[in-house]
Amino acid sequence: MATLGVMSACTGARALMPLLRPRILKMSTSQFHASVRTASKDYYEVLVLGGGTGGITMCARMKRKVGAGNVAVVEPQENHYYQPLWTLVGAGAKQLVSSSRTTASVVPSGVTWIQSKVQKLDPDKNCVYLENNQKISYKYLIIALGLQLHYEKVKGLPDGFKFPKIGSNYSIHTVEKTWKALQDFKEGNAIFTFPNTPVKCAGAPQKIMYLSEAYLRKTGKRPKANIIFNTSLGVIFGVQKYAEALLEIIKSRGITVNYRWNLVEVRADKQEAIFENLDKPGETKVYQYEMLHVTPPMGPPDVLLNSPVSDAAGWVDVNKGTLQHNKYPNVFGIGDCTNLPTSKTAAAIAGQCGVLDKTISSIMKGKTPTKKYDGYTSCPLITNYNRAILAEFDYNAQPLETFPFDQSKERRLSFHMKADMMPYLYWYGLLKGFWGGPGPIRKLLHLGLK
Repeated sequence: MATLGVMSACTGARALMPLLRPRILKMSTSQFHASVRTASKDYYEVLVLGGGTGGITMCARMKRKVGAGNVAVVEPQENHYYQPLWTLVGAGAKQLVSSSRTTASVVPSGVTWIQSKVQKLDPDKNCVYLENNQKISYKYLIIALGLQLHYEKVKGLPDGFKFPKIGSNYSIHTVEKTWKALQDFKEGNAIFTFPNTPVKCAGAPQKIMYLSEAYLRKTGKRPKANIIFNTSLGVIFGVQKYAEALLEIIKSRGITVNYRWNLVEVRADKQEAIFENLDKPGETKVYQYEMLHVTPPMGPPDVLLNSPVSDAAGWVDVNKGTLQHNKYPNVFGIGDCTNLPTSKTAAAIAGQCGVLDKTISSIMKGKTPTKKYDGYTSCPLITNYNRAILAEFDYNAQPLETFPFDQSKERRLSFHMKADMMPYLYWYGLLKGFWGGPGPIRKLLHLGLK
């Protein structure tokens, strides 16, 4: 399968470049950190926890607000990944290397990168504790710690990934195993799972299913394949408009969907997957597989469990409109680690970052935040190697579409936006603090039709 270039100059990308070019040109492409930074002081006006999408985005925005020297980010990992690309990596349409940059290169110039791990949050004393009991105090805290994968909650994993025929697009260590399992498929069941927990990018478990079906069809193996989607959910997708479109695709391609079945064990040496019926606890069913794609159970990071900043489930407890903490006025949350009642995606972070920026500005000025996040998120549902449905919706699971056409239809444009344009917007727009979601474009396009 030919690999598509991440920086491909697709039509959609060129159309949006005038909106970003004036800001991008202000930045030097050589603005990289030469070395890892450690804390040079024990207090920062703005402290960001987590160097993922939300963390780096807010670092860039806070740098412009209070100055680089007053901002620090805590992140232990050496590399930063654009994880939405992993769906295409697992299907052989992108290379893993194209999803990666060094953390040093994405931390805004001048912002202090503290390469450590958060051990404890003490919001009553405005400080956090890192490894080696290092204490960092702050005036404002932004929590962007993401979520945690729990492969170990499925019996037989993660050790099962040592065997062939099994992969997972959710981990840097297993995404390429998905592509290998797909290439090696001969005949039998190709099973795709959805766990009984919140997940990031809830559409991803079925995106790889559609791509796998397309690959098997293209290589002539489809007649010998049973494509099965075993999901813990009771619906194929949470927004009715897009669910109806997906069910039509599922029907036309002969895919079997089993609702309310949760993966509880993998016997990789026997190529067996065991699922539990969530409506009849204790009832299980064993499936033989020729290919298995696992979406792992997920949850909040350990440091947030039983933390003063978290709700009972361990998610950062924030106001769903302003992203300000419900108890601590100088604490804020963004992204997957929060209890915001919307899908956990990079697109959601794009919608959240502009609102959070304005919220923090208001708090710094002693004013009440007025800008509200509407729950916007997006899920480009890839249905083939050149087609996708562009799902966009709000807190109420109602479509909130950017373009003045029916986005529930499979389109080549939607695919190229996902595969070619969005990575570019991610690295050079969102992470630089210049991209706050498609709201302005939506207003402009729809205004032109009135």
